[in-house]
Amino acid sequence: MSNAGNRKQPLVQETANRLRELSLASEPGARLGSLAEMAGQFDVGIVTVQQAARILEHEGLLKVKRGPGGGYSAARPDDAALERAFATYMRVHDINHREAFELAVMLDCEIIQTAAREIDESALPQIHSLLARLDTCADIEDCVDFEIRFRETLLGLFEQPLLELLAKVAMQMYREEGQSPMFEGDFDFEGWRIGRRRILEAILARDGELAGFEAQRYRQMAQGWLKG
Repeated sequence: MSNAGNRKQPLVQETANRLRELSLASEPGARLGSLAEMAGQFDVGIVTVQQAARILEHEGLLKVKRGPGGGYSAARPDDAALERAFATYMRVHDINHREAFELAVMLDCEIIQTAAREIDESALPQIHSLLARLDTCADIEDCVDFEIRFRETLLGLFEQPLLELLAKVAMQMYREEGQSPMFEGDFDFEGWRIGRRRILEAILARDGELAGFEAQRYRQMAQGWLKG
């Protein structure tokens, strides 16, 4: 019985892979077919299709309408579900809050350089707004609030879903650890303000090379705070 189960599992996974590709190739909400139609299309039994469908349903890539007239439709997981899945992966692999923060700072370098290259005239007021907000920061809590707004603003300037997902999850993990203030040890408040100002000014100049340089310089400074 166990051997039969082991032999069947690859078939279920293979069917799930084919069903996943079919869903991703279809518009969300598009009907893919009934249980019997799917079984015929994949040349497998209906139980195999049902087991494969459960996998896809859990992934958020399939909607199942059960009962008479039922069937399968393509779907997409929402951003929150993807963030939860990736956060779970990081926790399973024991990525701690400091590693998560280091990842966020590293990703900042790519986010900042991309923002400087791709920003258009209509978005420049958002960067000026960040600069004005930076001047009003008076304590660590202001610094934390600024960092959140800083990333949200830059990520809103361009479409890089994977980069956005990684950055959001990394910072979420760091904040959920209850670390307050965000920067500890030898944190240099004025150095932080100067570093962020240089980055924002490079973005306003639309100078990707300079923005990348300033982002790397800021990263080295932040790594010093973490070591402290």
